[in-house]
Amino acid sequence: MIIEIYTEYTPNPESLKFVANKMLLAGNSVDFRDASQVKDAPLAEALFQQFAFVKGIFISNNFVTITKNSAEQEWIEFVPEVKLFIKQYLTDGKPVVDAVAATEKATEGANELESKIISVLNTYVRPAVEADGGNITFKSYNEGIVTVMMQGSCSGCPSSTLTLKSGIEGLLKRMVPEVTEVVAEAE
Repeated sequence: MIIEIYTEYTPNPESLKFVANKMLLAGNSVDFRDASQVKDAPLAEALFQQFAFVKGIFISNNFVTITKNSAEQEWIEFVPEVKLFIKQYLTDGKPVVDAVAATEKATEGANELESKIISVLNTYVRPAVEADGGNITFKSYNEGIVTVMMQGSCSGCPSSTLTLKSGIEGLLKRMVPEVTEVVAEAE
């Protein structure tokens, strides 16, 4: 298989999504806010080692979202080299992720209300967030308040608070009347 990589801009100007024509991590994701967090993810480790500007890496499905260190550096300076690096890495058949811990609370063991919230997030919110190079995971529900974790390009994105409050919170309030607020937990 000939590997192709293309880029997509995300709402976060510091993050860029590198999309492959190959599945990298089906049905799960890993998020590393810095190199010290990398565990069992050889591609993330290689990217942190190869490129000094890399601040964070998120891998899910068929894409890698890279967040850069500084607004002073423009993506245009790095894109060709990063695309080539990822393409060669995948062409060589190197492992993307060795072992992955679940990134979200499983519906197994969740009560009926939590399961409904998780279902709404997975069905309506996650696809849109993934299209922007990020992820959302359910953390908890307590007395009307849903706590989620924003990952990838969504973490630290200037528009994520607006998306969380006006989009996600509004949707959950309509579909699960017990929800009164949605908050994001910092990792």
